[in-house]
Amino acid sequence: MKTMHSSWIIGRGLGAGLLLAGVAMSVNAQETQLNLFNWTDYMDPEIIEDFEAESGIEVVQNYFNSNSELMAKLTAGGDAQYDIVMPSDYMVPRLVGAELLQPLSDDGDSLEGVDNILEDFRSPDYDRENRYTVPYQWGVTGIVYNTETFPEPDPSWGLLYDSEVNGEYPFAMLKGDGQFNFGTICAWLGKGFDCVGQQPWVEAAKVVVETRQRPNFVGFVDALAAIDQVSSGVIHAGVAYNGDVAGKKAADPELYANVGFFVPQEGSQRWVDVMAIPARAPHPEAARAFIEYMLRPEVAAKLSNYNMYTSPNGAAQSMLDAALREPPVMPDDETRARLSLTPSVDGEQLELLQQLWSEARSR
Repeated sequence: MKTMHSSWIIGRGLGAGLLLAGVAMSVNAQETQLNLFNWTDYMDPEIIEDFEAESGIEVVQNYFNSNSELMAKLTAGGDAQYDIVMPSDYMVPRLVGAELLQPLSDDGDSLEGVDNILEDFRSPDYDRENRYTVPYQWGVTGIVYNTETFPEPDPSWGLLYDSEVNGEYPFAMLKGDGQFNFGTICAWLGKGFDCVGQQPWVEAAKVVVETRQRPNFVGFVDALAAIDQVSSGVIHAGVAYNGDVAGKKAADPELYANVGFFVPQEGSQRWVDVMAIPARAPHPEAARAFIEYMLRPEVAAKLSNYNMYTSPNGAAQSMLDAALREPPVMPDDETRARLSLTPSVDGEQLELLQQLWSEARSR
């Protein structure tokens, strides 16, 4: 752009050059703001402060609590409101298919710092060409429970879905996208968390209906809220993410002393949350600058040490706190063998999934 501007000034004269310079200044002024749409309590405030101080870009944050909420917001015009969003891995193909994301950079270019990403997180199924996303954090989904109510529970999804295991104490399912909930039921039924297709989803939908009719089912609850509700006794079992549980217990061991967490033996979700730029982002250059900033090893480590999730940044590993290198934050080999990414679905399969999920919640 700068080369083009210089040539234009030379060829067209000083007056026109000053006019064009004014336009360039206006564009730069627009890039002094960054609108970030992130999961609740998922960003170290000091990282934002340091980025603002270094770049001069003001960061405005808004929050969501589920991938379905993110999708609905972007579909309703949020792709022209936000500069960076943080979807989970399996949502990326849906967002790309709906033309709600733009490439991270021009063809042939790459963002500074992408070489720091661990090999395990490069060219993933959800973004084979690494065109739309950069990994942000990764973790595991499991069951959060009251250790006083269930001192030594069988580590199974049956704590939620089997009335003989828990026929009395209040419990909740995870609020949000149906594919995850169907996956947990598929795992419990022995069909694998990564189940796809009409037959397993129909069976899972039937279990959702049956579960909702049980007298101790309280509803669908966000993962963070589930931890607090277990701690306070509102529910005795729910679904949460490993880093959130570890973070809350570290911050207030006494308040969360009765909170336990396990990854079900039948299998569960290994997820990767990513950074992406919406299709009509008002400040795309500011977005790229922020992503490059987050790829710095020291910043990536600071983020993980704050929110208690493991980092996909290989150069940051030596700077992570010890607690991030052991369970429950870092799953052991046996647990990792039971984990699956949520499969990406689109087209007719996605329509079927959404229809079954809607019916299962309304019957």
